Amino acid sequence: MSFIDYYKILGVSKTATEADIKKAYRKLARKYHPDLNPNDTVAEKKFKEINEANEVLSHPENRKKYDQYGEHWQHAEEFEKAKQQEQSKGSYTSSDGYSEEDFSDFFEHMFGGTSSRARGGQVKFRGQDYNAELQLSLQDVYTTHKRTLTVNNKNIRITIPAGVENGQIIKIKGHGGKGVNGGPNGDLYIQFSISNHTNFKRDKNNLYVDVDLDLYIALLGGEITIDTFNGKVKLNIKPETQNRTKVKLKGKGFPKYRKEGQFGDLYVTYYIKIPTNLTTQEKELIKALQNIRK
Repeated sequence: MSFIDYYKILGVSKTATEADIKKAYRKLARKYHPDLNPNDTVAEKKFKEINEANEVLSHPENRKKYDQYGEHWQHAEEFEKAKQQEQSKGSYTSSDGYSEEDFSDFFEHMFGGTSSRARGGQVKFRGQDYNAELQLSLQDVYTTHKRTLTVNNKNIRITIPAGVENGQIIKIKGHGGKGVNGGPNGDLYIQFSISNHTNFKRDKNNLYVDVDLDLYIALLGGEITIDTFNGKVKLNIKPETQNRTKVKLKGKGFPKYRKEGQFGDLYVTYYIKIPTNLTTQEKELIKALQNIRK
């Protein structure tokens, strides 16, 4: 979550041509593409970094700003505006407005250094926003809990509310890059990547699960016990229950985000299990039943 060297990400030098950057990007994008690396979180992260680097370096104007201002390239227009304001005040007296020494002094001024030539108040700039991905399991986000993240070698204790969804982004104010000249810090944006290794399928606050149902219980009715996300429940099965019958268990789904004590529903679909390895006696009884039903 610290400053990323886009040239290093693509494996090219700062003197690389547009063609060099394009070639390097295509090669790395093929190597780390998610379709070729299923369920590989490291490759997925690398693929995102490669695309981010390409978006900046393949755009001539953005690359120019990046080369000149580094991690503060997104504030380039603000820097230029401040530089013009300094020039209009007559702070620098060379024929072109800035000598090489003046230019260095200007940036000392902008970044909080001491400059004998800087006049007036210092210009404040907001720090860079950071983006991070936090990988959790579906079980993790079933309950509200705390996690410790390391951002620029600093530990941040955050509370993750129950019901967070896959791909959801939350903002942690003031935990991004440090502001310039006393400006406010940037923010930290955390995107959640939630893996599901359970038998339940999640759709927002609702859960879905398939349950095998014994043929004889489906025909005659009875009682079964099934797993919900947070425990077991007993269900009464009506006689002559059909295959793919769906029942709803109210309030047995997933927690609703930031709505304490509120849950979605659990939808159970019955799949009738046909017996196998029938004995001779069983086959005769089934044939007898078949004849009765004719």
